[in-house]
Amino acid sequence: MQKPTVFIVDDDTAVRDSLTLMIEQAGMHVQSFDNANNFLKAYRPDFFGCIIIDVKMPGMDGLQLQEELAWRKILLPIIFLTGHGDIPMSVKAIKGGAIDFLTKPVIREKLLICVRTAFAEARKRINDVSNNEEMASCLTKLTRREREVMLLAIQGYANKEIGSYLGISYRTVEIHKSKIMQKTGANNLLDLARIARESNLNI
Repeated sequence: MQKPTVFIVDDDTAVRDSLTLMIEQAGMHVQSFDNANNFLKAYRPDFFGCIIIDVKMPGMDGLQLQEELAWRKILLPIIFLTGHGDIPMSVKAIKGGAIDFLTKPVIREKLLICVRTAFAEARKRINDVSNNEEMASCLTKLTRREREVMLLAIQGYANKEIGSYLGISYRTVEIHKSKIMQKTGANNLLDLARIARESNLNI
């Protein structure tokens, strides 16, 4: 996994320079942008790390950028940093998934703790996506009949009920379930239900 980067989006040049200095002195890589649109234009799918966003900016403000990142499914954890924050604004930001909501001027140690927390969250999000993709890939190996059996099984139907519903024998249901377990790597029905749920695959 590549080295994480702190992406700063703030229209105040002095703030960008100050944050960049603080973060680079801690041995971290930084890229800064003077507005939300410039960040979105520069964004690439391989960006990894976290993003520090000012709330009050000309054009697209920080909360609007947060909504845009969510809509685009951009996984960078967000830290808000503002000189104009209030409680409703901070609540909205945190509910939207932000790691923290800091006010200017920020204490260096507090900022760096937030950044390291955000980096850990970024790694978790990347791993979760990778795991979900692996699970989805396992489910695509199932035949149509195996998917039907799986869907009924994870809803709690017994083998005889599944067989009756699908017009197949009890023994055939057992064979299908055995193949499903082998193909997905599930250890039991609870595990299988989790895989189906976390894969986000329409089965």
